[in-house]
Amino acid sequence: MSTVSILPPDSIGKGFIPVEFLPEGEDEYYLRNIQSSRQEGHWRHLQSHEIEKLEQNGNSCGNWNEIFVTDQFETAQVRNTEFFGLVRIGNIRNVVLEHHELLVPTGITNSVIISSDIGDDTAIHDVRYLSHFIIGDRCILYSIDEMYTTNHAKFGNGIIKEGEPEDVRIWLNLINESGSRSILPFNGIITADAYLWAKYRDDTVLMDRLKDITQNSFDSRRGFYGTIGNQCVIRNSIILKDVQIGSHCYIKGINKLKNLTINSSESEPTMVGEGVELVNGIIGFGCHIFYGCKAVRFILGDNSNLKYGARLIHSFLGDNSTVSCCEVLNNLIFPAHEQHHNNSFLIASVVMGQSNMAAGATIGSNHNSRANDNEIQAGRGFWPGLCTSVKHSSVFASYVLLSKADYPVELDIPLPFSLVGNNTAMNQLEVMPAFWWLYNMYALARNSRKFHSRDKRKRKIQNIEFDYLAPDTAEEIFNSRRLLEIWTARASLRSKGEPADGKDDEELAAIGRELLSGPSEKVNSLEVLGENMEKSNRKVVILKTYKAYHAYCDMLHYYAVGNLLEYLNTNQDADYPVLREGLTCDRIREWVNLGGQIIPEKDVDQIRSDIGSGRLRDWDEIHRRYDTLWKTYPFEKQKHSFATLCELLGTDKPTVEQWVSALDRAAEIQEFIRDQVYISRKKDFDNSFRQATYRNAAEMKAAIGTIEDNEFVHQVRKETEDFRRLTIDARRRS
Repeated sequence: MSTVSILPPDSIGKGFIPVEFLPEGEDEYYLRNIQSSRQEGHWRHLQSHEIEKLEQNGNSCGNWNEIFVTDQFETAQVRNTEFFGLVRIGNIRNVVLEHHELLVPTGITNSVIISSDIGDDTAIHDVRYLSHFIIGDRCILYSIDEMYTTNHAKFGNGIIKEGEPEDVRIWLNLINESGSRSILPFNGIITADAYLWAKYRDDTVLMDRLKDITQNSFDSRRGFYGTIGNQCVIRNSIILKDVQIGSHCYIKGINKLKNLTINSSESEPTMVGEGVELVNGIIGFGCHIFYGCKAVRFILGDNSNLKYGARLIHSFLGDNSTVSCCEVLNNLIFPAHEQHHNNSFLIASVVMGQSNMAAGATIGSNHNSRANDNEIQAGRGFWPGLCTSVKHSSVFASYVLLSKADYPVELDIPLPFSLVGNNTAMNQLEVMPAFWWLYNMYALARNSRKFHSRDKRKRKIQNIEFDYLAPDTAEEIFNSRRLLEIWTARASLRSKGEPADGKDDEELAAIGRELLSGPSEKVNSLEVLGENMEKSNRKVVILKTYKAYHAYCDMLHYYAVGNLLEYLNTNQDADYPVLREGLTCDRIREWVNLGGQIIPEKDVDQIRSDIGSGRLRDWDEIHRRYDTLWKTYPFEKQKHSFATLCELLGTDKPTVEQWVSALDRAAEIQEFIRDQVYISRKKDFDNSFRQATYRNAAEMKAAIGTIEDNEFVHQVRKETEDFRRLTIDARRRS
């Protein structure tokens, strides 16, 4: 069958919208006129002397009556160009545009222009095929092979146009290779939307409504033009097809951009660079994509980066993330993810943000299964170390650090802030709970500040909880304390040769709690074994159980009092009795990390119900609900903190004396944090091997400074002083 057709000579620039899709009384330009920012009276026909000069300059057009210009039109700036169809050209003056020391005269030269609108003072040179685009003001289009729009362009949105079959709709297969968690991409989507859609698959009403909402969010009529916003620069590029590009975007040396929305603005410009190929995607504001990256069926959140040959396929990379030199397939990645080593691999997972993948890490491997329907789920702060290999299906609590190892079977690690290691010599899995708090405080405490400082978004649509201690991690800690109590009790009974089978979890937890509240020697002498953490028959050994248990208690105490101090700081007229009465409530135990925003599960269920019932009718209304919950979140967190303190103190309403004692203990914990930040960082300066690369101490000091020069150490010291002042003020108001 022939794939190249022969058409009449006047076909170029005509019949963009098939006749069957044209409304009665409309022509093929009616949607273009809606898109255009220019009014009808802005344009005029060419005058005869202008046509003569244009032809003398080597320009040609089948019908000059279809070329419209403004009153400020210098014919000398238009040379060696062919025009087809209705072309409208804005002001052309004899001036030069400059961008990053590239100087280009305005005008149109050596190009083919088909049925397009061109803004004021724009430079179009050596664009060999430009068709059905609306170009903004002061743009530079230089040395481009193909740049065109089809009548059914969707610009990366997962919709279908009039007359199209369902099978042309673009889906993203997030989290699972099988497509069982697929979602539709759309301009404006955030990770909260994607998680809501991909996670609650059993809610069939929700699934149907989200598809309908997305389809109805965009105009399904055929005939919309591609757009290039004001002050965009596109140069030395090959193919741009069916793209919408925001203002101030910089594109250079790309191979192919197809079916995309590229969001960009003056305050958050997006840049796309050399050798890049992007197909079927949505790109957020302030993104940078350079050096041979390939992305197909993807979403890139605001202020994120793809660099150095990264591959992003069927994946959503959340805001404030960087991926380079690696392969990312079938993933939903929440904000603040870092992955920039050539040989790391992430497949079929949901990674819930503030995460980091080291070189050689292979997260998600199917070679222990015959099916491609397995997944990885990792909480906030997930950090697999160098050359880590993890199998599907595995689950990790927040802030789990995996030491370098090939983990042979599936894992379920419910203990947050833990270090996990595969001890091949002993043939056992080893888990140290609360490792970050005990031995890497500098990195843990710095994380929240680091993520805040790297959040350069001007429009913060996705709400993000950056603090490592929040309701979600607090509830994980509560669960982990109970597990440690049960496992410690089993270890004690096992050491005595007594059976544990006859005791229920409540009895075991009581035994373990008593042991863990007593002298450390009784617990340290036991071999505490974790349960249901690895799909194997070998031992899972819990390391430093006693220290970890008390570290968890301190973390909860610090979380609780810190938020209650924030309540008092915000409500200057309140004293402790007011705080106690205003915050007393049952503790909410189930929280959802919805794309980075922490929301009580009951509120997520209400969102789902309201979408299903039609109360939330579109994505804007859904996002406004997220924002409403975000505004109430500080108070919800403070209520949860008070309930946490009550749980720790074993009372429904702590007395003033208990509150004062809690303040003193929190101040001690803050001083512990201050000291541990210093100690954990100082180890780097005291490392003899690190010192070995310098001629002497003076050279080392000149190169990297001293621990006393560390800005974050100084910051934590100041925060400790401020925390102490807040506790003193709280005592006064008790």
